[in-house]
Amino acid sequence: MNRYLLNISYIGTNFRGIQKTVNKAEEARVDTKTIQGCIELACRALNPTNEIETLISSRTDAGVHALHSTLHVDLERRNSMPYDPTTITCVLNRALHKDTLPIRVLSTQQVPETFHCRYHARGRTYLYRFAVAKNGITDTDRLKNHNFEAFLPVEEIDRCFFLQNSTFDIERLRAAAGIFIGRHDFRTFMSVSRQHSPTRDHPNYTVRTIDEINVRPGKSTAIGANAVLAESLYNYWEIEIKAKAFLYKQVSGN
Repeated sequence: MNRYLLNISYIGTNFRGIQKTVNKAEEARVDTKTIQGCIELACRALNPTNEIETLISSRTDAGVHALHSTLHVDLERRNSMPYDPTTITCVLNRALHKDTLPIRVLSTQQVPETFHCRYHARGRTYLYRFAVAKNGITDTDRLKNHNFEAFLPVEEIDRCFFLQNSTFDIERLRAAAGIFIGRHDFRTFMSVSRQHSPTRDHPNYTVRTIDEINVRPGKSTAIGANAVLAESLYNYWEIEIKAKAFLYKQVSGN
């Protein structure tokens, strides 16, 4: 048995998230609504002799994209020889392309059997993008519908949050972001679970360290005339958050 690390990227708009949602009693059922499930299905094209089970390094929720994430998988070939990593990349991308799935394997490498992509990860980075209208409005009644009236570049759909309120203060955001840097208890940012366990109920379970939060100017991902118009109407910003690990079921969406 040989272990392989897959470097992947994906557009998560139409997925429930990266992690499979089938339970133990349904393990044989294919889950095509998650990134993990689709990659495991693509791995069947390699015809391994073992049951395919991937392990992910980080979780992303429904609708969240990944520029670069990782997972590892054990694969056993019929002749017991290891798979060529480049072959794995090509076969999986061909299968994903055939099913028109917005998932791409960036590269594959063979790793020791003791390697674990989650526990051996050196850090994780999340990026949030938003755009603030340069000539926004303050009228509450108009604000309710203004996002449906205003120009939004089609290339940015599900990739950027557009804010039409002109009272937005970027310096106050920077100051607020600084409060979260360091070691804190993030219990109030975690969704409530009905299941109890000694691990999750431990007082230190919800304590995490945020290494960096960077609030910086961004730019439009639109192209051509759309990019020119978008840049003239909006100021783009990015929030980059870096940490060794985040909470399980931490609320990170809008």
